[in-house]
Formats: sequence, C-alpha cells, structure tokens
Amino acid sequence: MTPVQHTDAPPDRSSPSDRLPLGGLLALAAGGFITIMLETLPAGILPAMSGDLGISEAAAGQTVTVFAIGSIAGAIPLVGATVGWPRRRLLLLALAGYVLTSIVTGMSGAFALTLGARFVAGVFAGALWALTAGYARRMVAPHQYGKAVTIALAGTPVALSLGTPAGTQLAGLIGWRSTFGVMALLAVLVIVWVLTAVPDYPGQAKGERTPVLRVFAIPGVLPSVGIILFYVMAHNVLYTYIASFLAPVGLGGSVSAVLLVFGAASLASIWITGVFIDRYLRRLMISSCALFALAVLVLGLLADLPVAVFISAALWGLAFGGAASLMQTAVSNAAGPAVDTVQSVAVTAWNMGIAGGGILGGLLLGGFGARSLAWGTLALVVAAKIITITGHRHAFPAHRAAT
Repeated sequence: MTPVQHTDAPPDRSSPSDRLPLGGLLALAAGGFITIMLETLPAGILPAMSGDLGISEAAAGQTVTVFAIGSIAGAIPLVGATVGWPRRRLLLLALAGYVLTSIVTGMSGAFALTLGARFVAGVFAGALWALTAGYARRMVAPHQYGKAVTIALAGTPVALSLGTPAGTQLAGLIGWRSTFGVMALLAVLVIVWVLTAVPDYPGQAKGERTPVLRVFAIPGVLPSVGIILFYVMAHNVLYTYIASFLAPVGLGGSVSAVLLVFGAASLASIWITGVFIDRYLRRLMISSCALFALAVLVLGLLADLPVAVFISAALWGLAFGGAASLMQTAVSNAAGPAVDTVQSVAVTAWNMGIAGGGILGGLLLGGFGARSLAWGTLALVVAAKIITITGHRHAFPAHRAAT
C-alpha cells in the first residue's frame, strides 16, 4: 500500500470537472456544527449548569470531558462494527442519537444522568467524525480533496466561533435546559437535510478492511495523529475554561465578545485554508502552530490588558479556523485506502485531546490559577509544531512523492 501524500506543490488537475457538491458538503458541515455545539456548549454556560445541578464549575466542565471520553470509547469499535454499512445509515444514526441525548440532557435533574447522556452523545459523535472526512472525499475528484474536507469540516470552527457564543446568549434568554431542546430540533433539521442532499455510499467489503493496529504502520499516520492529539489538547485547555480565564482579569462579562472575535478570525481562516490547502498544506499547518503559540504567549504575559486579550483571540482564531481541515487532510492523505479506519483512530486522538484538555485545564485552574492555562496551552502547541516540522517526509511532506 502506497499512501497518498500531500505537498506544497500544485495538485494534479486531471479531473474534467471542478464543480463541488455544495449541498451535500454543507449538510456534512451542519452535522459537524451540531456535534461541536453539543460538545462545547457547556463551556459557555458553566456557571448556570453548576448552579442548577449543585456542582462546582470544574465539575460542570467535565460534561465536556465525558462527551470526549464517549467518542474515545466509541469511535474505533463503532466504526469497526459498522464499516460494512451504507455510509448514510450510520450518519443518520449518529444524528438521531443527538436528538435523544440532547432531550435527556435538557430534562435531567441528576448530575450522574447528565454525565451518562453526555457520554452516549459522545459515542455517536465519534462515529460521525470518523465518517466526515472520508465521506467528503468520496463526493469529489482527487484534486478537490482538500477543498471538500475544508467545507465538510467548516462546521467545527463555525460552531466554536459563532455557535457557542450564540448558544451562550440563547441560554441566558431561555435557560440552558431549553437550549439543549433547541439543539435536538436542529439535529432533526440536519437529518432532513442529509436525506435530501447527501448521496449514499456502500461500506467496505471484508477483504478491503484494514485492522486498526496495522494503520499505525502506514507512513505518516502516527505523527499526524500525534499532531491532532497535542493541538486539540492545547486548544481545549484554554477554550473549555475561557470564562474562568477571563474572570480574574475583569473580562468575565466579555466572554461572548472574545469568542466573537475568535469566531470572525476563524471564519477568515477557513476561507484562507480552502483557497490554499491543496497547494500549501505543510506551510499552513506550521503557520497555524506559530500563530497559536504567539496568541497564548501574549495571553500569558499581557492578559491584564483587554486589547491584548482581543488581539490574542483574533490570532487564536486565525490559527484554529482551518486547523481541523489541515490535520484531517494530512491523516487522510497518509491513510490511502484505509481512510475510514484511520479516521476512527484520528477521531479517538481528537477526543483524547479534548478530554485531556478538559482534565489538564481543570487541574491547572484548581492548582495554579487561571493564568497557568495559557502556559499549559503553550507547551502543548509547541509540541504539535515540533512534530509538524519533523514530519516532513510523510505526515506533512514538503514535496510530492510518487504514488
């Protein structure tokens, strides 16, 4: 098996058509939007959740962590068990799971039940994320892989940048429980969209399937997965506890504004990534790590200055907006025909990063104070950058290899 590798050189333009199936790709993006909204919504409503459920804010933050743990536990076995299914069937199952678990979360009066519902939602999220990049690639010609994945994954930064702040505002108006009811309704609407716009594809025959342990021997897969782990953990150390980080510096009432700046920059990053990803994958990933490191360095040194916080939020958004597409494209390129199995591993790494970020962020916040969140984030993003730079042969190659 020779892995398909991405480069900084112009892609092959052998396909006769450049038309993208935007309706289907945007439906996939909407599914990702719902997923991330459900996963991160507690980050903006920790005080309300903790007060209503009678728990600490750090404990409420673990509703994000347990969602990620569900994805970790469910992605590989669920994708493995359903790899022969038609792809749309599994996608619809995941979305239906969101409807049910959102209703339970919104109605639950017991923290244990809330955690249980969040865990199950995470299992469905693991399945959806393992599908998305591979699904998008099957819908387009090879020279459009990067663009297709960028569109299909655009729901992630949009949810983080606009959805979570909007959800926070909505929760302030109608309550956090009713907000989860709105999420259930949105999931129903996405189900209808998928049924009308997303084509179905068959699963893999038994002879075509790659065992999970064998994917780590594919050149480029292990470093790509490592980058996902460290980068996502870095992001979630800070993002999960952003309200707690801003409160001590007098910006507790500006969480939505900071996230809005982050969001606007993320949207710009998505556009930039979509334009250049098929030519400059490596350069974009290195730049993303560098901007992210600069943003958290400024936060660590100058968080007492509101203007520095907003500038950092903009840099952070520019770094993060296209990062999911960059990392998912790299790991998919390395995977070749084993893309579905490798994506389940990548999803597991992604959610290990989310869970690890939530746990580490809680430990830093409780043990060393809010400012330590920036320094913990910086250490992790530097690790991601080092792996990116050293992964110049297969993970983020500088030159196209023969395929």
